[in-house]
Amino acid sequence: MTYRQDFDVHPPLDYEGYKSTALRHPKQPLIALPHAFTEITGPLLGEGRLGRLDHDLTRQHDAEPLGQRIIVHGRVLDSDGRPVPQTLLEIWQANASGRYQHVVDNWPAPLDPNFTGLGRTLTDSDGRYRFTTIKPGAYPWKNHYNAWRPAHIHFSLFGRAFTQRLVTQMYFPDDPLFPYDPIFNSVPDEKARQRMISRFDLESTQPDWALAFEFDIVLRGREATPFESEVDDE
Repeated sequence: MTYRQDFDVHPPLDYEGYKSTALRHPKQPLIALPHAFTEITGPLLGEGRLGRLDHDLTRQHDAEPLGQRIIVHGRVLDSDGRPVPQTLLEIWQANASGRYQHVVDNWPAPLDPNFTGLGRTLTDSDGRYRFTTIKPGAYPWKNHYNAWRPAHIHFSLFGRAFTQRLVTQMYFPDDPLFPYDPIFNSVPDEKARQRMISRFDLESTQPDWALAFEFDIVLRGREATPFESEVDDE
């Protein structure tokens, strides 16, 4: 078993423009951990992990959250374009004002009592997933002078066990902050950066209700989506 990272596509572990990477990236070689018997034979991360409204972040509280309601949908695919079913997807995001419901997020944008910003779902037999949520706002993050993050949604994908996890970010088309964001630009390949940007989907947009964005995630290969920590076990 070998572990490879394509540094022409995926971001370096220590990126000068993204200051905190200097403190938190691993400084020792990766260690391959063999799967234990319980991981191979144990139950999958299936339906039992899901609540009825986990996929709809606009219906998890007493009232609807503020902001532009959106549908985010797509497919999880392997390097040959084949669907990857039963993949557990989790998302987390800021609210419409650009604030996370987190104790260390203290910039003075309002919290929304009707929005937690957390969701999860499973891909179906065609590898499809779908969330209903609100479009997150941009927010300042003090990495450099006048630093603002583009609007984005974090995605976490689990395979058959918690040890099989990939994390990436989905962005929105035509965001004016792209040229100034070191996290987005830490991905060295322009085509790979474009694969992190969702596509506005008029066909799936619902009249008088919600805009729609399509975001396919490719796990590996030439068209792979950039992940925050790439591990390849081929």
